[in-house]
Amino acid sequence: MKIGIGNDHAALEMKLQIKEFLEEMGHEVVDYGTHTKESCDYPVYGEKVARAVASGEVEQGIVICGTGVGISLAANKVRGIRCVVCSEPYSARLSKEHNNANMLAFGARVIGIEMAKMIVNEWLHAKFLGARHQERVDMIMAIEEKGM
Repeated sequence: MKIGIGNDHAALEMKLQIKEFLEEMGHEVVDYGTHTKESCDYPVYGEKVARAVASGEVEQGIVICGTGVGISLAANKVRGIRCVVCSEPYSARLSKEHNNANMLAFGARVIGIEMAKMIVNEWLHAKFLGARHQERVDMIMAIEEKGM
């Protein structure tokens, strides 16, 4: 699978470890930055990865900032993105099974690297269940289509 990944300065080290983890699992990873620890703006990287997912450049996206919240909010502003913040594996799995989440976010200041790996693993291996869940995802996407 081709996975986009992005981060802010607070999450550089965790991003590099998650990137390596994904590559060890056989995934192709496209790194949208940042690549330094210099202070930067997380919305830039949330948007970059989200646009790559929405356009089909990558199949899924993972974004990381201090808490996961800000970068996920930025990602969710891109049409077609369903980015979830997870701090444990159960929600990560259900976000894919029930909500067909196409992006995952978490916080480098909230969870450790081993928990992050468990979350990523659970999310990547979960499959969207469709059926009644598709109807609900369609409802969510209809809200997006309505706009303001």
